[in-house]
Amino acid sequence: MLITSKGQITIPKEFRDTLGLLPHTHVEFERVGDELRVKKASTQTRGKKMLEALTRPGSLLTMTTDEIMRLTRGE
Repeated sequence: MLITSKGQITIPKEFRDTLGLLPHTHVEFERVGDELRVKKASTQTRGKKMLEALTRPGSLLTMTTDEIMRLTRGE
């Protein structure tokens, strides 16, 4: 596998399919000795946070407008 001049590599389709690495999936890198490991990011994405907040019973009723705006902006 070749690293491009921009430092990019292609994750083989077999691995992407097996691990569910879809386009726009966040990943994390971990250095272990002379190895570089890639895994799905453990942090929640802005969309997941928004969905969780919107599906909690009464969540929007208790949130201020500023809190809702921060949530939609990913802050």
